Amino acid sequence: MKILVTGGRGFVGKALSIKLWELGHEVETLSRSASNLDYSHFRHHQVDITNLLEHQQLFRNIDCIFHVAAKAGIDGDYKDYYAVNYLGTQNLLKVSKRMGVKFFIYTSSPSVVFSKKPIANGKEDLPYVSSNLSPYSLTKAMAEKEVLLSNDSSFSTLALRPHLVWGEGDPHLLPKVINRHKAGKLRIVGEGINRVDLTHIDNVIHAHIMALNSLVSGGPVSGKSYFISQNEPVKLWEWLNSLFELLSLKPLDQKISFSKAYVTGALLEKLWRILFFKSEVPMTRFIACQLAHDHWFSTKQANSDFGYEPILSMDEALNKTIPWLKTI
Repeated sequence: MKILVTGGRGFVGKALSIKLWELGHEVETLSRSASNLDYSHFRHHQVDITNLLEHQQLFRNIDCIFHVAAKAGIDGDYKDYYAVNYLGTQNLLKVSKRMGVKFFIYTSSPSVVFSKKPIANGKEDLPYVSSNLSPYSLTKAMAEKEVLLSNDSSFSTLALRPHLVWGEGDPHLLPKVINRHKAGKLRIVGEGINRVDLTHIDNVIHAHIMALNSLVSGGPVSGKSYFISQNEPVKLWEWLNSLFELLSLKPLDQKISFSKAYVTGALLEKLWRILFFKSEVPMTRFIACQLAHDHWFSTKQANSDFGYEPILSMDEALNKTIPWLKTI
C-alpha cells in the first residue's frame, strides 16, 4: 500500500513510518518541519495541515493515512490547539475523501475521556471530556469525533488511544520526569498509590499495524475507538522510584497533597496567562489530576476486534529502554 504518515518527524510517527516500510509499504511522511529521518526510503512533505488546499496533489494515489500529528502540551492558547488538532484533522479528512483515500487511522489519546476523576479499567463507552482544563484533551476529543463520524462505506476510519507512550527516543515523558527529579523539582502528588498505564512505543506501533490489517481486511473496527496500553498498570510513584534506582538516582519521597497541587495549578495557569510567560507552566490542574489519580484502561475491545496484545511486558520494555535512558 501507499501510506502517508502525518507527524512523521515525531516519536510515534517516525517509529511507525519505519515499521511500515519494513513491512513492504511505500511510505511518505508529512509535517510542518523538515524531515529528520535517517532513512532515504521516505519521501517527506513539509506542509502545515492547517493549510492543505494548495497541497491536495500530495494525497493522489494514497491508500491509507495515519494521522499522528498533533499539538501536545499542558498549557498554551486554546486557539493553537484548536487550529492544529481539530481544524487540521478536519482538513485532512476533507482532502482524503476528495482524493480517494480509503483508510484513515487516527492516533488519539485516552485524555479524550478526562473527567477530573480517577479512571480504573476504563472502557470505550466512557463519555468524552467536557472540562476545559486541558485544551489538548478537548481538541483531541473533538477531532476524534470527526474522524469516527467520517467513516462510511468508501472511507474506513478508526481511532487508537495509546496511553503515556515511552521508550527509546522519547522526547517528552520520561526525560522530563527524570530531569525534574535531578533538578529537585519533582514531588509525589497525592498519596502516591495511584495506578497508571505506561505504554512502550513497540506496543503502540504493533497496535497500529494490527489495526491497519483489520481495517483493510474488513474487520469489525470501522468507526470505532480503542484504548491501547501494556495491560500492566503500575503504581506510578513506586515504578518511578524503581526507575530512579536503576539510573542511580536518589528515591523520591517528598509529597504534595492533591488539593494543594490543584490549587497551585490554578494559580500558576492564571499567572502564566496574565504575564505571558514563554516557559512551560510547572503545574496545572490537569497535571495535578493526572499525577494523583488512577488512570488505566482496558484493551479488551482491541483484543476482541483486532487481536491486540502487548509484544513487550513492562519488565522487557524497561530493560530495553534503560541503556538509552542512562544517556540522557
